[in-house]
Amino acid sequence: MGTIKLQNIRTFSFHGCLEEEAKIGSDYRVDLEIKTDLRKSSLTDELKDTVDYVLLNKIIVEEMAIRSKLLEHVGHRIIVRIFSEIPEISRILLAVSKLNPPIGGDVEAVTIEMEEYRS
Repeated sequence: MGTIKLQNIRTFSFHGCLEEEAKIGSDYRVDLEIKTDLRKSSLTDELKDTVDYVLLNKIIVEEMAIRSKLLEHVGHRIIVRIFSEIPEISRILLAVSKLNPPIGGDVEAVTIEMEEYRS
């Protein structure tokens, strides 16, 4: 097995429970780690033999563009879609962070982390 990581994917999205969050949006950061078998691609040097991280990034950006009230909801959608579209992945560790959240304090980010295994 091997690991592929996409770190610090930045999006501007409209998630949140507050009405103003749906209107003004916020900056978000997404970090993704997936487990897959990298043995074949390490020998063949062919993209078709590995998980294409361009596709992983595309899925994240597209799902982050769909409004959710909760980070947990958008995170779950990302995980379901990745498992659905890329059968070679056995495990996903996902972190979704809202940067400078409107919570009445000096907080850099609020982050949810989700870990799922293919069933």
